[in-house]
Amino acid sequence: MANAEELILQTLKEKACLKQDIFKLTIDIFDEFKQELRKIAVSLNEQIQQVDKRVVVEYHERSPFSIYIRTAGDLLVFEMHTNVFLFDSQHKIWNLSYLDEDNSRGYCGLISMYNFLSDSMKYKRVNDVGYLIGRLFVNKDRHFIVEGKRQMGFLYNNFSADVLNADRIREVIHSAILFVLNFDLLTPPYEAVQEASINQLNENAQMMNSVTGKRLGFRFHNDEDQIV
Repeated sequence: MANAEELILQTLKEKACLKQDIFKLTIDIFDEFKQELRKIAVSLNEQIQQVDKRVVVEYHERSPFSIYIRTAGDLLVFEMHTNVFLFDSQHKIWNLSYLDEDNSRGYCGLISMYNFLSDSMKYKRVNDVGYLIGRLFVNKDRHFIVEGKRQMGFLYNNFSADVLNADRIREVIHSAILFVLNFDLLTPPYEAVQEASINQLNENAQMMNSVTGKRLGFRFHNDEDQIV
């Protein structure tokens, strides 16, 4: 029994304490995201208002772990997960000598980035879909990597050397904003929407309840750019 308790205590020291440290660090980093998002939103809004007052850029905090920036017709949502994750044993990251030297560097906090349409929130269209455009992993040393599509996947993949400071946070946010602005809303195939019931029309009129998303699932998942 004594040996078993010693093993439990040792495991708690090695894993539970580490995860608590990473969780606390991720909260601090998410606060830094909030600060940078506020600054970016204010700066962009001041500049675009001089061009066209109909176009608005604004920052909102939905909860301590969920924030977003609205850029005209798009919402870029940042969600912090409250758990700490370990990379899968098959993940390419384990090929790095950086992790060979210290396996605990493979434990990371997670911040996910989603793209929704602004109207989905405005009109409370709860059936609308959003897309995961990237997810940021950060470890105990503030080293980070972003998995995602296009620029979100290849600009931030040097886990051994990339440290998440204010400048890098700002770069990640800028990259994410550019991605969603260039990720256009496309019409669904005609065959997919050629029939509608009276009940659907009534619901749409009363609740704006038709499902809307930038790809409606028919193209986004077949884009040539892959998650890396």
